[in-house]
Amino acid sequence: MHKLSRIMFDKRDYGLLAIVNDVLNRKNRQEYNKRKFFPFFHPHGIKKMAEPKELRIAYAVIHLLESLEAGQQDERIGALRALRDEVLNASEGAMPRNTARALLQIMKELVRTEEDEFRQLQLAHDFRITALGKPRIVRRQLRRHHLLEMPEAWNQLAFDDHVHDINTKGRKSATHLIMDAWLKGIRRLRVVYYNYIQAQFAAELLEAADIMGIEMRIGIEFAVRFRNRYAQLIWVPRGFIDTQSFLCFLAEAPVRALMEEGYSISEYRQKQILEVLDIFNRTSLPVINATYGIHLEAVPPADFLAFVRPGQASLLHLAKFIHGRLLPALQQRLSELRLQHAAASPEEQTHIEALVAEMNGMDSETILDRFLSHLKNNAIPDTLEVHDEPGVPSLLTLPPHELLQRLVRLHTGYRITLTLTGLHPADVLEILYDCEGLITRLESFNLKDYASGRSTFTSEISRLQSALNDGNVITLKRLIRTTIDQVTASTMPDKADRIEKLTGILNDIHTLRVMYKGTPLKSRIGSDSTGQSPRMHGMGLAVMDSLPRSAIREIAQPGSGRMIIPFRMTAYYRVTHIPRKVHGFLFSRLYRWTSNIPGIRWLIQERQSDWIALEHTTCMETPGNIVTLGGIHEDPGNQLYLNVPPDIAVKKPSFSLNYMNTLTRNILKMTIGFIPAFLAFALRYNWWVLRFGGAFIWFGITGVRNILQSILGGGGLQRSPLLGWRDYVNWERISDSLLYTGLSVPLLDALIKTLILDRLMGITTATSPFLVYTVMALSNGIYTSCHNAFRGFTKTVIIGNFFRNIVGIPVAIFFNAAIGGLLSIAGITDIDEILQQWAAVISKAASDFVAGVFEGAADRYQNIHSRIRDYEDKLAKILETYANLEMLFPEKNVMEVLGAMNQPLSGDAMELQRIMMIHALDLLYFWDYQPRGRTAMKMLAKTLSAEERQILLGVLQLLGKQRDISMMFVDGIIGKNFSSGLAFYLNSSAQYLSEIRNVLWPETPANF
Repeated sequence: MHKLSRIMFDKRDYGLLAIVNDVLNRKNRQEYNKRKFFPFFHPHGIKKMAEPKELRIAYAVIHLLESLEAGQQDERIGALRALRDEVLNASEGAMPRNTARALLQIMKELVRTEEDEFRQLQLAHDFRITALGKPRIVRRQLRRHHLLEMPEAWNQLAFDDHVHDINTKGRKSATHLIMDAWLKGIRRLRVVYYNYIQAQFAAELLEAADIMGIEMRIGIEFAVRFRNRYAQLIWVPRGFIDTQSFLCFLAEAPVRALMEEGYSISEYRQKQILEVLDIFNRTSLPVINATYGIHLEAVPPADFLAFVRPGQASLLHLAKFIHGRLLPALQQRLSELRLQHAAASPEEQTHIEALVAEMNGMDSETILDRFLSHLKNNAIPDTLEVHDEPGVPSLLTLPPHELLQRLVRLHTGYRITLTLTGLHPADVLEILYDCEGLITRLESFNLKDYASGRSTFTSEISRLQSALNDGNVITLKRLIRTTIDQVTASTMPDKADRIEKLTGILNDIHTLRVMYKGTPLKSRIGSDSTGQSPRMHGMGLAVMDSLPRSAIREIAQPGSGRMIIPFRMTAYYRVTHIPRKVHGFLFSRLYRWTSNIPGIRWLIQERQSDWIALEHTTCMETPGNIVTLGGIHEDPGNQLYLNVPPDIAVKKPSFSLNYMNTLTRNILKMTIGFIPAFLAFALRYNWWVLRFGGAFIWFGITGVRNILQSILGGGGLQRSPLLGWRDYVNWERISDSLLYTGLSVPLLDALIKTLILDRLMGITTATSPFLVYTVMALSNGIYTSCHNAFRGFTKTVIIGNFFRNIVGIPVAIFFNAAIGGLLSIAGITDIDEILQQWAAVISKAASDFVAGVFEGAADRYQNIHSRIRDYEDKLAKILETYANLEMLFPEKNVMEVLGAMNQPLSGDAMELQRIMMIHALDLLYFWDYQPRGRTAMKMLAKTLSAEERQILLGVLQLLGKQRDISMMFVDGIIGKNFSSGLAFYLNSSAQYLSEIRNVLWPETPANF
């Protein structure tokens, strides 16, 4: 490890690892939790002076993970909001959302990997290089962590209509579930609860989904009696404007009464599970002890119930709890078997090996299937069968149509989904007819049922659904008659009654058809994921048409671990052009004239794209176009082996180019690029300037171009006086440019200019300079496009870099003529020969000059766009805080309250004032330290109303309270390393106030 550390990893990797390990100890976590004002700072604001983004993201991830385990709901929501802000603003480059997903996943793994220092260093390095936003690296990290790339427009059709959280039988809390759903790229989620839901659970779920931008639906699953068995209906209340309106609905008396009855069902189900536990203790546990030679004691019911909380007891919970108690005993037994195996005979060794293999496979799924299922143990009752016994809750006695009539009387919008688990097509047809069109959805595909082989009649039910939606009487009649024939040929005990009922439906087919004439019977597709089974695909599905090509290629690769389910959903790509705001009469008329010109509209109008899904067309079809976002664990066993397999053994540290430290890697890149460039000049030219200096000149042109681009993009001539030109330069980008530009020298100078144009075609700068520079520009454009594509750049960047070579053609011809003229004035002979020798360098200089200007302008636009987004975010928060202050002082002028320098505030007013000071400090940092911060502020100021400018200027006046703000710094409001932030504030605030007054309001109102 010590030898490798010299060439692998950076000091910053070790620093990040030290930061994470430091934060992980209890003292620093408590110190972080005390920062009540920290979330009000913008990720691009002044807190960057106290803590690097790696530290802030580590803090946010650790805080969230800690709150998921032991925190309160408010802590989890606050931690999720802070984490969202940090990761979405931490990434650079063309893939900010995918970069944020990769960063979050890497940091999650880093904080959970405490014992393997080498692995931690690898993750720390991965985090830093991924944060650079290079597309190729981001995609590599997404693949490594089993995440599919999502479109940066975030318009993918990714969903899951059936998942569970910890409050039923899932493993994750509501906040954790939403975070992982966002990580996978899910945009629509339906979380299903059994029988009832508590207001605090709904509030956390809805608020967390709102923070992460996920469309959330809450479903409550009820069991209804149907032909001596239970069917499941999922009720999804709809029509609420926000979380508070949904909570008010839950507080209504009829809804509370329904939830209380649902709670009694859960209590009844819990008693049934405890009966199964008793059966397991009496019958199955002795068999397990005898089979494996262990002494596991009976499972205490009280311990099991404590394990389940806050969820609802289920057989899955019971299997997980039994497995948790069984695994340590099996591990201890494995140690004994290893000793016995070494001294055993061949026959005994074979027996021991088979026993260990069986022990390794004894996971929770095996326990559930072998010992807790009624199919393997007759003593365990079938939970889908109706058992008429004393104490059955009244809600469990209702048939489907009676339950739905009760739900309808609750006076709210709703959707009802019929799950197909255990249902025959005859059951579905009968239930739909009895419920008279109140069922609006079918759970056409349940991933867990499909994987376990319980989706026997999916295709028949899908055809029935299509016939109902199409209103095709001929098809519908044929399907009903086929269903009658199936029931007739079956051994169902009540088939006579069923045939009579189905015959009645056949004779009333018009009524059945009308039920879904106006409102189609849509499909719902869900994973039924609980996060507890390594054998099942995790949550999340996506329509492949809406995914990037790279994701589709990854799905098609063997061993991807993802399943394309046999369902197809029709989806259409939609592009919307939105007119931009144009100021001034002349610009408005010009905009109106040009906005309808074909090919011009996409340049001058804002373009938004999304996908429209026709859900009523979803049907079973092979091959389908819906893929799972989660995979299956390669080895779901207990990790019990006589000899540990090499693929899961602890790997020794080894050298990898991916983890080479930055300085060494950059030097290596430049060297690889320099060698062919130097040889191309040294072996072909006799003049010492080109022979020994050509490569340096070539590299110098590239370096100057990158510096020019960075300066133009970051600030230009109007940049902040606190930032030098080096602060805008990305040295990692320069090293990449030098690598690829060095490889282009043999291509342009030796192959194109000399071999093809001069020797084969006789074309030189003397005979046809236009043709020479055109061919070299096209060749360089093709080469640039190829290595841009290899590096994973977007189409826009690739096309732009190709055409900037085309634009460089007249510039190269101008450079050629100008240099020729200067040489002629100087009286130098053989000008044509000199220009021919320097033609590649001239073409390179012209191309890079254009690139520096064009890419600098593109960087300028990107920086201005980012700063405006930062400013708009801050302005919205300032107005929100100001509104709270207005409500706190209804009879006072808030501007006068804020401007009173000597009047102390207390309570809520003082807290709001501190929040406004934080916003003012961030605006100060944007102005002086963020690229194009000044330009963006000047542009934004023109769009603000007089009232908004007055409020903003009033808040910024708080920067004049130097004593109060200095005490906030000293108290650690941005962390322990506050000295640089405090010094910056004291030195820059007065000048900033003077400058910002001229920007916002040159003639400052009298009350300021």
